[in-house]
Amino acid sequence: MQRLPTKDGVGPSVVALPPGPWARIADFLTWQFPAVGEATWLQRMQAHEVIDEHGALVTPQRPYQANIRVYYYRAIDAEPRIPFDETVLFQDEHLVVADKPHFLPVTPGGRFLQETLLVRLKRRLGIDTLAPVHRLDRETAGVVLFSVQPATRGAYQALFSQRAAAKQYEAVVPWRAGLELPLTYRSRLVADDHFLRMQEVAGEPNSETHIELLEQQGAWARLKLWPVTGRKHQLRVHCAALGLPILDDQMYPTLGAAGSDDFTRPLQLLAKTLAFSDPVTGQGRSFTSPRSLSLPGLRGGLKNDKTEVT
Repeated sequence: MQRLPTKDGVGPSVVALPPGPWARIADFLTWQFPAVGEATWLQRMQAHEVIDEHGALVTPQRPYQANIRVYYYRAIDAEPRIPFDETVLFQDEHLVVADKPHFLPVTPGGRFLQETLLVRLKRRLGIDTLAPVHRLDRETAGVVLFSVQPATRGAYQALFSQRAAAKQYEAVVPWRAGLELPLTYRSRLVADDHFLRMQEVAGEPNSETHIELLEQQGAWARLKLWPVTGRKHQLRVHCAALGLPILDDQMYPTLGAAGSDDFTRPLQLLAKTLAFSDPVTGQGRSFTSPRSLSLPGLRGGLKNDKTEVT
């Protein structure tokens, strides 16, 4: 079977063709992805960059056929560069460990494709099989683990599903006098009415975070956070619920106005360390981000973030 190769760090996307009234596959693709446009689909087909699951080319006049999958390359016109660089902390035949900057998504989605950690690393390292084992929010900086070989990927993913990987974060928050730390915070998190957010509700807790004070000066404090569970936005929601919203969080406790990123105000949340026993080699692994957070008044920004804003 013919397969589309990785192109400039990007693997092919896939769409399943449902039953429907379309005369041609091109008609369905134009209907399914109106922002792309028919002319773009025809150009991709003429360049032999659209195929079906059997490796056969999808041509502009090919009749519609339901219940098959079609593969193609996704592209974004004039995608702006995220002006911060990632660092490779470790690489062997099984793993790549990277230090992600703020604002850079881990994987392609929405308005981000080339400007994602996965695609940048694929281009840089030439590893088409690279895949993330876990995720960080786009707004969060720090350590991210990638698997190199599909055959061993499941063993590394199990570290996170079985809570066998020790993760430590740091965050800068407004200081709340009278709060006794360390503490353990638990709550039930579910999807919010707004698709971007999570919210706390009554019921059996499904999220747990240990919180410790690292330093405090004036109105601000730097915390160490240990997420026992890995719910979406867990640390951000838990800090906000305690009256300690993370500095420059544009989502919690209230959702800010949509707009372009302010690269001068990154979310002050850092995935500082990741440690585990390697399930393939048996070695103890521990990785630490070289970045650091400082309290307002003591900092000129996130240290070791290579900013090139003009």
